[in-house]
Amino acid sequence: MGDQSLLTLLSHGGTVLFMLLAISVVSIAIIVMKVVQLLPILGGKARRTAALAAWKAGDTASAITQMQGARSPADRVMAYGMQAVADGISGERLEAELARRGNEEVAAMSTWIRFLELVAMVSPLIGLLGTVLGMIQSFQDLETAAGAANAAVLAGGIWEALMTTAAGLVTAIPAAIAAALLNARIEAATVNIESAAGELLLVEHGRQALLAPSRAGRAQVV
Repeated sequence: MGDQSLLTLLSHGGTVLFMLLAISVVSIAIIVMKVVQLLPILGGKARRTAALAAWKAGDTASAITQMQGARSPADRVMAYGMQAVADGISGERLEAELARRGNEEVAAMSTWIRFLELVAMVSPLIGLLGTVLGMIQSFQDLETAAGAANAAVLAGGIWEALMTTAAGLVTAIPAAIAAALLNARIEAATVNIESAAGELLLVEHGRQALLAPSRAGRAQVV
């Protein structure tokens, strides 16, 4: 009975309602996918802190080992930075590469978010379009019926038309909420990436400053 009622509502809503249903299904699937993808992106703070402490103490091999298998974007950026320094990359070249990798991580996290924002913006308009078309049809039927029309027939046409507006709002609201919450999580992860890269560069700069006098002393002896 419930399935029949749903099919009846969909048939009364016409093409616009079927379109909104399809958009809603796709939107929900994307929301679930993004939640799973973005769940671990704020983790790894303790790992990064321990690795930086080892790096600062000069135990670079241990620091690199601790960052292996990193899951969060900030972990991956820091892991690359440590390996790059170990491979002899430094200065502006290192900073540019860390920035590039950070941008890539943010871009990967942000995929499909624009689609959710578009759904939140467009779905109410699609629903309103369906309502306007339905109201036009209702008044055309009223004109055709002339004196035979009654309030019940007109009311039935109006509620069927308004149903698409409700469907548009039902489709838009979850997409808008999800886009806002996911964007907030991405922004927090972006801050973590920038902090991880900055902390590594700062620690490495301090470590190199400490090593410089001993290198200069060795050079004078030679």
